[in-house]
Amino acid sequence: MKFKIKHAVITAVNAVTLTAICVLTIIGNSMAKSQQYNYAANRWKNDSKENFSQVSTFFSDDSGFNTDSLNAVRSGLIKELNDASFPTEDGKLPFADAYSTSVGTVTVKSDTTGKSDADLTAVGGDFFLFRNFELADGAFFSENDLMQDGAVIDRNLAWLLYGSYEVTGMNLYINGIKFYISGVIETPSTKPEKHCAGKLPKIYISYDGASGLSMVSDDASDSEIVSEDIPEISKGFKNITCYETVLPDPVENFAYNAVKKQFSESYKDECSIVNNSERFSPSSRAKALKKISDYAVVKKSINYPYWENASRIVEFKLSFIYFFRRILFVIPALTLLWIVVIILKFLKKMKPAVIRAISIFIDRRQRNLKQRLVKKQKKV
Repeated sequence: MKFKIKHAVITAVNAVTLTAICVLTIIGNSMAKSQQYNYAANRWKNDSKENFSQVSTFFSDDSGFNTDSLNAVRSGLIKELNDASFPTEDGKLPFADAYSTSVGTVTVKSDTTGKSDADLTAVGGDFFLFRNFELADGAFFSENDLMQDGAVIDRNLAWLLYGSYEVTGMNLYINGIKFYISGVIETPSTKPEKHCAGKLPKIYISYDGASGLSMVSDDASDSEIVSEDIPEISKGFKNITCYETVLPDPVENFAYNAVKKQFSESYKDECSIVNNSERFSPSSRAKALKKISDYAVVKKSINYPYWENASRIVEFKLSFIYFFRRILFVIPALTLLWIVVIILKFLKKMKPAVIRAISIFIDRRQRNLKQRLVKKQKKV
């Protein structure tokens, strides 16, 4: 009776444990996939059979990394690919990249009476590939567009300016400079993104567009500054605080190491490099608890955009989820070991009987063979 109860309890404990592991896995996967900006490699490679990884680098405001540094970084990455015997085409990047920085808070006006403060970000490269924003209206602009006066705004800003979400093609004015609305995007949807994005509406323009901005609004006096947050841009807007790339990854960590090689020495204390493609893996997050202080204590004055801060929040939570899940695996592992021990003991106990059975079987086979040989000889 006790034997049966013991096995029933062990079976029940393992059933509950495996269910908990499955639930934690589903929760973890759901949380990770909610941060879609980390999956640009999947969107870029599409149906390609090659492996690609996404790597992001974040800089402090005074790191010195800017648009003049891009070509050197891109050339360095191409050299790494060539050294790894990965085929590249002259004049064409064999990878995707994007760069951006927060310009600050600006005042945005419409052709009517609509007006609002907004958080302005200057963007370049394949920025919208990495963001994976959901379009509510219109389309994204590109750095290949003939005119660089397009702006992507969120639904909140569209409503504040024109009282509608369908405003593609309409004008808006940033400090007196006219832009047209290229597209309208949905506002952040996940709890971490909402928390990190803040309440200000969002607007995205190209670096060329940011370079043309004036410090003075169209109806302000010469001495009135619209926003103290906007940096001096009279010589062109060049500062980069976020550089992202999707690189071929022919061997493990090739992409991460290639990017790290470009920045680790020159910007050692002024940058933070993130392997987006691996950051949410269970093994990475479970191990990250050893460095959990990195999330609690800011050691570098890095300028993280809201989407990265949201992902860091998810990383923090997943570290505990996957660490606890790893502990739960101990129970079925010990149960399996216990079963193996029982089987070995049973086999040891049954060894004499098994040997006798095998011996009897062999003897019978030998007698049968002898009888067949005798019958054949008699027939002959």
